[in-house]
Amino acid sequence: MGDSKRIMLTRLVMLGALACGIIGLAAGLADRMWKLGPIGWFTGGTLLAVLSLVVLAEEHVLSKRASES
Repeated sequence: MGDSKRIMLTRLVMLGALACGIIGLAAGLADRMWKLGPIGWFTGGTLLAVLSLVVLAEEHVLSKRASES
């Protein structure tokens, strides 16, 4: 997978993390019990965000190494 495709996919996953957070916020403010509940949506969004940040950091380190060589 090319670098630009991987970064684009990571950005889309980060957008999904933001959507999970918004859904969790809406569920919490509405005080309704959804299938995952507010904590489940926030946990899922946090997991997606952390995974995206790890992939972006890895791409950054790899690009720095490639430019130094």
